[in-house]
Amino acid sequence: MSTERHYVVFAFLVVTLYSVSGCSSSQSKKQPDSTTPALAVDVTRAVSKKLNITVRLPGEIRPYEIVAVYPKVTGFLQWIGVDRGSRVKKGQLLARLTAPELDAERQNAEARLQSEKATLIAAQAKFAADESTYQSLQTASATPGVISGNELQVAKKKAEADDAQAQAARERVAAAQAGVSAAQELAGYLQIRAPFDGIVTERNAHPGDLVGPAGVSGAGSKATAPMLRIETLSRLRLVVPVPEIDTGAIVPGALVHFSVPAFPTQTFVGTVARISRYLQEETRTMSVELDVANPRAQLYPGMFPEVEWPVQRPHATLFVPASAVTNTTQGTFVLRVRTGHAEQVQVKTGETEGNLVEVFGDLRAGDEVALHGTEEIPPGSHVEVRLVAGPK
Repeated sequence: MSTERHYVVFAFLVVTLYSVSGCSSSQSKKQPDSTTPALAVDVTRAVSKKLNITVRLPGEIRPYEIVAVYPKVTGFLQWIGVDRGSRVKKGQLLARLTAPELDAERQNAEARLQSEKATLIAAQAKFAADESTYQSLQTASATPGVISGNELQVAKKKAEADDAQAQAARERVAAAQAGVSAAQELAGYLQIRAPFDGIVTERNAHPGDLVGPAGVSGAGSKATAPMLRIETLSRLRLVVPVPEIDTGAIVPGALVHFSVPAFPTQTFVGTVARISRYLQEETRTMSVELDVANPRAQLYPGMFPEVEWPVQRPHATLFVPASAVTNTTQGTFVLRVRTGHAEQVQVKTGETEGNLVEVFGDLRAGDEVALHGTEEIPPGSHVEVRLVAGPK
């Protein structure tokens, strides 16, 4: 019995020592923070402000008006008085065509008109004579027995028939007159006139060429080319592709400055005039047109200017230093510090103003964020902060 008691006491002591050792080990694992030093982190505060900057965007200058000049009728180019670079005024005679078949049509229409007029004159004269006879018979019929009723009725019907013939002749004259007008209008198409004030930027026809509505010219080598191309240069369109993020700040009527490589020391200005209100799927940009006055014709269609595009927000947004933003494969975030612990806040970035970048996410003005974002500080880490002034 004495030996068994010793074994029991020994086992009890072993279990007790093991339990004490385990509890001590468990307690030491639960309190690593008490021995791990806090990380020192420089922080700055997120600021709220209204964005008001300019960004440089590419643009393209286009003519305000442009027209490809094709004749309305087919004919041979008899004379052309302008060439590439010629300045023209609205209604100015540019070229003259010849088409013998149109002249023949006009002459036939005029001859038919003269014939119909002669027929009308004859019909009117016959009606006047028969009407006069009827009136005389009607006067004589007032005396009983002088004129029979049948004779008077025949004279009346004859006058009415003559009147109908004269009316038909008048209608044929009107139709012939319309034919002459149409032929004269077609003949007028043989003269090519300028549709508006502008400059001839292209010429593809020369005297003797066969030209027409489809642009047929020469031996078919210029089948699709217009006779002339005229553009308005005193007023231009500047087309700017505005990125999607900036489309909410477009202000109609705003003045926008731009420059072109041809005049590097000059700055030009345009006015926001037309907004397409449609985003191109390929580029995610919206085309905006500016009206540009060009009285001295310094600017030309096809130029690619650099546009100082104004970007504003209708309300204040948050900004943090650009160094505070961390980009990873999992997303973009900033490190916010609250109650001595770090946490990652997912954000989206917007425009850049100086060394500050616009951010959108679960942030508030005044939140403390690490001045230098990093993945090396895991969320929940205990940190000691030092508030510094961020870049402006």
